[in-house]
Amino acid sequence: MPKIKLHFLGAAGTVTGSKFLLETPHCNILIDCGMFQGVKELRLKNWVPFPFDVKTIDYVLLTHGHLDHTGYLPRLVKQGFQGKIIGTAPTLSITEIILLDSAKIQAEEAEKAESEGYSKHEHPLPFYTVEDANQTIKLFQHAPLDTWKTLNNNVSYRVQYNGHIIGATFIELKLYGKIFVFSGDIGRNEDLLLDPPKKPVWADFLIMESTYGNKLHPETSVSEELTRLIKETIHSRGTLIIPSFAVERLQTLMFILWRLYEKNKIPNIPIYVDSPMGASVLNVFQQFPAWHKLSHEDFNAMKKRMNIVISYRDTWKTIDNKQPKIVIAGSGMVTGGRVLTYLQQLIDKPETSVLLVGFQAEGTRGRQLLEGAHEIKFFGKYYPVKAKIYHDESLSAHADQKGILEWIGEIDNTPEKVFLVHGEPLVLDALRVKIKDIYNWDCSIPGLLETFEITV
Repeated sequence: MPKIKLHFLGAAGTVTGSKFLLETPHCNILIDCGMFQGVKELRLKNWVPFPFDVKTIDYVLLTHGHLDHTGYLPRLVKQGFQGKIIGTAPTLSITEIILLDSAKIQAEEAEKAESEGYSKHEHPLPFYTVEDANQTIKLFQHAPLDTWKTLNNNVSYRVQYNGHIIGATFIELKLYGKIFVFSGDIGRNEDLLLDPPKKPVWADFLIMESTYGNKLHPETSVSEELTRLIKETIHSRGTLIIPSFAVERLQTLMFILWRLYEKNKIPNIPIYVDSPMGASVLNVFQQFPAWHKLSHEDFNAMKKRMNIVISYRDTWKTIDNKQPKIVIAGSGMVTGGRVLTYLQQLIDKPETSVLLVGFQAEGTRGRQLLEGAHEIKFFGKYYPVKAKIYHDESLSAHADQKGILEWIGEIDNTPEKVFLVHGEPLVLDALRVKIKDIYNWDCSIPGLLETFEITV
């Protein structure tokens, strides 16, 4: 009987670096190919050679375009991968934007670190270059929704809508008659911009994310929180900075702020959207209207209400503008992007407010701010934190524990094995116990680089 090896090469015991390799007698398939983010111990793993001969990998199937699911792709190609990289059309568009933006940022940061001397390396190098990203993009191949596609006589796959971000799916793989389901990141049933995720109906083996596996999202209204913070910002003549992921979160914030203005809940305060990548993602929303709920009219009205900042020169103009304002800028966990410049200049001012929205991974500046850091490091220097720090998780694009349990609630069979991934250790174990109590399913929490052999 055929044997399959399932390798957990990322997002095992952590929420980042998603990579799951299926080694089969007829082909090798990598599900997602993400970068590790967060604490230095994890980031250093990006620089370790891939723990498998990449030339023998035939396909990479992508659940969605986020960096922790796609950011390692150029390194994979650089190490010799020549197969196909498969995802939905919007996922491939998002991935292209993210890889090119990431490559550009890495090159800029390496150059800045060398010129200002804050790297321990004499000549710091970017993780990959724009050319590396362009070579990767050449391998992209579009996957249609809800359609089984054959890879060979014994292997086929299907992708189904999963909410979370535009283009996101879960992946079903039919291997020698067995169904392997990779959840990717599961979206929420009540999302302002996206439809509810579809649900799997059969899974012999389930590899499932657990980001919020021990939590329920708060019932609080982010609209009310934003209204309150905006009024405070106007009163103190300060700046409200919202670090934001460029994909989905930024567009959701734009939509909420536009709607608040339209309903006369907030005054005509300037709103600056400073994320070149986020601006590119707006074009993806425009290109794929069937993938989201925004009408053409609402989309254009929302966009018109915002000041879209493109050039870095305009970033500094925005900072120098002393009037009360809202700034939405990447990145969402304050790990990079334009938001670093705003915080570097404004975090030491008591009239500044910072609203963190969504999950903040261990080791990120966002987590440090969330946990009350009295100082924060930008570009090799420490800055005192005098700004007011707020947190709202109600905008998370991930299903919470209730949503995860509902997502698996229509699976007709009892899976032979459930593997819980993409979660921090205590969260993973809490979800394992909950699934055991409700469904009595056999759940495992794989370790990083652990391999399971499965006979099918």
